Amino acid sequence: MAGRAVTGRSQRTSAIKVVITGPFAAGKSTLVRTVSEVTVLSTERAVSGGDRAEKPATTVAMDYGRITIDEDLVLYLFGTPGQDRFDFMWDVLGEGMLGYVLLIDADRPESLIEAVPILNAFRRTAKVPFVVALNRAETVDPADERGVREALSLAADVPVIACDVRDRESVKSVLLELLYAVMEPVDRAAALG
Repeated sequence: MAGRAVTGRSQRTSAIKVVITGPFAAGKSTLVRTVSEVTVLSTERAVSGGDRAEKPATTVAMDYGRITIDEDLVLYLFGTPGQDRFDFMWDVLGEGMLGYVLLIDADRPESLIEAVPILNAFRRTAKVPFVVALNRAETVDPADERGVREALSLAADVPVIACDVRDRESVKSVLLELLYAVMEPVDRAAALG
């Protein structure tokens, strides 16, 4: 990422809607809370049933936060529920997004399988750039990346990156990687321009 610049923006502040999605307990709410510069609007409720052992609360509508990248650029972050019984919110939150992060818990192999229908839903919602972030992974070795790419049927240009959603710098790296993917077509058009 060093040396990469985000260009192609006008002199006014640009707002980019980013969705953070992924399976139940992948770390979506924590990611938004870690990086947001405003108090996060959260719709967490107590977990009922068998999922209570994994975590005590779950998002039922969304988490909302905001981060200013620079004086010209603000990201509005919308975290989705991870349970498929709230999948109607995926379409609602996906409306108008310019990109999304698919967050997977690297410590739970079933998280990758659970991510498949979520990714398919978002691919139907909008043809926008996205990145896959592996929470609780220090690095992404080639074998792990190959497994993620195969399971999710990812194109070669979709970034697969390690992250720790509790670490602000790690989260910022994920968001910057997404931002580069979102801005690439704009930069390319400006260069042809």
